[in-house]
Amino acid sequence: MMSEKKTEASVAFSRTRADHAMEILEDYTEVISKIITENGECRVMDLARYFGVSHVSVIQVLQRLTANGFIENEARKPIVLTEAGYSLARTCANRHKIVQRFLLKIGVSEKTAVIDSEGLEHHVSSETLECMKNFIAEH
Repeated sequence: MMSEKKTEASVAFSRTRADHAMEILEDYTEVISKIITENGECRVMDLARYFGVSHVSVIQVLQRLTANGFIENEARKPIVLTEAGYSLARTCANRHKIVQRFLLKIGVSEKTAVIDSEGLEHHVSSETLECMKNFIAEH
């Protein structure tokens, strides 16, 4: 009979599932912020083009972002990040930058670092991220 106490593996899998649930929301807030900065506003079709998905897929994610308080969104209007949305976008952009810089520092090619940092940024713990920052500063 399995112990009722959570094993290290079950804790790790639980964290990974939680990370996956937030991944898309994090990516979208980061990209919405980037598009607003570059274009002055962000619309559904901007996101559909950026992610290479249908506008229906974008709308589904926007509904989740709205439900979680990260955006305000009205039909046919630009998408507006809330303060919580901007905060999440800044945090994600910072994590992404640290992971990418770390990968470059350890010798990963720029092309691979760009691709890998996009996935890794969501799964790196605060402790690991801090170690990456320290490594970058020391080297």
